[in-house]
Amino acid sequence: MLKNLPGLSFRTWLLALIAILAGMVPASASLEDQYRQWLANDLWPAARAQGVSQATFNAAFAGTRLKLDLPDLEIPGKQAPVDGKQHQAEFRAPSAYFQHIGGVVSGGRSMASRHASTLAAIEKRYGVPRGIVLAIWGRESGFGNAKIPHDAFEVLGTKAFLSRRKDMFRAEVLAALRMVQQSGINPRQMKSSWAGAMGQPQFMPTSYLKFAADGDGDGRADIWNSEADTLASIANYLAVHGWVRGRDWGFEVVLPNNVSCALEGPDRGRTIREWQSFGINRVGGKAFPAHELNGEAYLMLPAGRYGPAFLVTPNFYRLKDYNESDLYALFVGHAADRIMYGDITFQTPWRKVDAMTRGEVAAMQRSLEAQGFDVGGADGLVGFKTRRSIGVWQERREELTTCFPDRELLGRLR
Repeated sequence: MLKNLPGLSFRTWLLALIAILAGMVPASASLEDQYRQWLANDLWPAARAQGVSQATFNAAFAGTRLKLDLPDLEIPGKQAPVDGKQHQAEFRAPSAYFQHIGGVVSGGRSMASRHASTLAAIEKRYGVPRGIVLAIWGRESGFGNAKIPHDAFEVLGTKAFLSRRKDMFRAEVLAALRMVQQSGINPRQMKSSWAGAMGQPQFMPTSYLKFAADGDGDGRADIWNSEADTLASIANYLAVHGWVRGRDWGFEVVLPNNVSCALEGPDRGRTIREWQSFGINRVGGKAFPAHELNGEAYLMLPAGRYGPAFLVTPNFYRLKDYNESDLYALFVGHAADRIMYGDITFQTPWRKVDAMTRGEVAAMQRSLEAQGFDVGGADGLVGFKTRRSIGVWQERREELTTCFPDRELLGRLR
């Protein structure tokens, strides 16, 4: 306890005493010490309020430490590196995303045979085609063969304490604690990616609690070791998000030059029959399935005029619920088709596009926003709103309409 030393006012003495009683950490304490205090004084009371026991909490964090080599951290005293590069594959040139699709296709065909009865039951129960489930499994974890090396509590605890998205990761680490409490999962078996996504389907803890499913009938949902549980969990995720039973994900089409690429987007849907009236047809002269003609579809151009064009159904956006990337959803849909129907390839080639940094794309977006365009936020990601805003800007200037960013265009927009 502090003594009421001469020269200290009662207010100063009282504030110092309150600081000690509240468990506040001195400025000289190490970051690891501050983390331990945060776990004890902040995270533990929140976990306890959600029904987590002290034993569960202690077991979850036993032997863990701050993991300071994770990306997206704000470490006191260290300036975050300025890096405009697109690190995740979803944010690079569209063509590069499909370079290794062959491994997912060949693995998916093998697994389709190996798990035929399980997949048939899952397809009947959830309405999600087996090719889609297999493609997601292959993309997320190489059918369970990918190395997922990190301790989930080490990752999630670090991110909840130091990440730029503390609130999101705080919710995730609390969900992970409830997983252990409710399911009796060994915390040390909860391996995750650097972002905290866990197991073969790469579920965040909140997704596990909502969507993990028992596919092998043992009463548990083990997404680390059970292939049947992994497949059922992926299908359940899509079904709960609104997968439309009986509809495809989409079709590659030929986009005539007289049809604007700025018609892209999930907010500009028309029936496939209406799109056909514009002269948009499937590649190779194939007919659209009869049951799809009156269903709503949306123009999707991941590389603008520099690559293939697609009419996608609402199910394409259920794939985006799994991973918020046009290229991810397209990869899964295309891989699923190849797993089930043979070596189909895109008929329109991907043309070379400028390798722009995320910072350059964001600068272009800010310039378009200043002119009144809705680009979906200046986040440096080339989504459909950015693509069609570029297209409208080009059309207004009676220029060649590409609906895709390049450095020359950036220079003129600035």
